[in-house]
Amino acid sequence: NKQSIDVIIKFLEAGPLSENTEVVVGPPTLYLDYVRQKLDKKIGVSAQNCYKVAKGAFTGDISPAMIKDVGCEWVILGHSERRNVFGEPDELIGAKVAHALTEGLSVIACIGEKLEEREAGKTEEVVFRQMQAIVANVKDWSKVVIAYEPVWAIGTGKTATPEQAQDVHLALRTWMSKNVSADVGGAVRIIYGGSVTAGNCKDLGTRPDI
Repeated sequence: NKQSIDVIIKFLEAGPLSENTEVVVGPPTLYLDYVRQKLDKKIGVSAQNCYKVAKGAFTGDISPAMIKDVGCEWVILGHSERRNVFGEPDELIGAKVAHALTEGLSVIACIGEKLEEREAGKTEEVVFRQMQAIVANVKDWSKVVIAYEPVWAIGTGKTATPEQAQDVHLALRTWMSKNVSADVGGAVRIIYGGSVTAGNCKDLGTRPDI
């Protein structure tokens, strides 16, 4: 609700925020306009999803044009709930990424494996497959942030250690260096999500590939 949003905005504006860190928040769709109007313009605002085409009968969804119309610059695509609750396949997420970028939005593209995939030793197989659908639709990597979000670390009681997160981030950079370019592999921003707390965020932030 707006009351909780106001608390977050007050916290962000009190800061201080590092000039070397780009901060982006992603409120629910109904509050995008409210947040964008109240929040300092140095902080980005992201939608949590959008569809893959500009116009049409897609009841309940939103387009990149709508996101831009309320002054927002970002969209999150491929979030674990979109993949696992709403059943969005890699191909659809790739198409959404392509359209959002074409329309001028910056994209936070999410990837991550489920608990059974982690326990079966398939982490890299899964995230590389998910990345392939994204890579095929990106030309300008300065407009894309990859978010590694292990589903097994969300609401399962299991927490990814900074070492585990770093291992996957390094594997992703290595894969991108081979499959896109060394420049992109070294420069692309890869953020981590999944049981991040005030207690472990600093340790995560010191890892070289996060």
